[in-house]
Amino acid sequence: MIKEIDARLRKWAEELHSDLSAGGLAGGNMVAMMMESNGQLIRGRRAFRAPLEGSLDIELIVTKHLDPVHEQIVREHYCNQDTDMRLKYAHCSCGRDTYYQRLHDAHLCIYGLLMGIAA
Repeated sequence: MIKEIDARLRKWAEELHSDLSAGGLAGGNMVAMMMESNGQLIRGRRAFRAPLEGSLDIELIVTKHLDPVHEQIVREHYCNQDTDMRLKYAHCSCGRDTYYQRLHDAHLCIYGLLMGIAA
């Protein structure tokens, strides 16, 4: 794995694909926020937190430029942090070695695309 890409993908998953994204407030939906707080609107809570530009670049790369096998590995590895690794391997229909080889290949693809974006 490439450490810099790993860090960026973790940040991407945290900002755009975690339960805590959008402030952890039902995705910023006002009705859902009121349901979570038993019908009370708590005004001091942020309903939306804009993601950083780097996370939006990663989102574009993962959704538009990675092939489906690499996209699946990236989403499984970074967006499902609480899932057991054996379940991740099974969901991706591969073994441990293949899983990590595909993850490394995805890192290389993302790195190359980011360098193309930065240039």
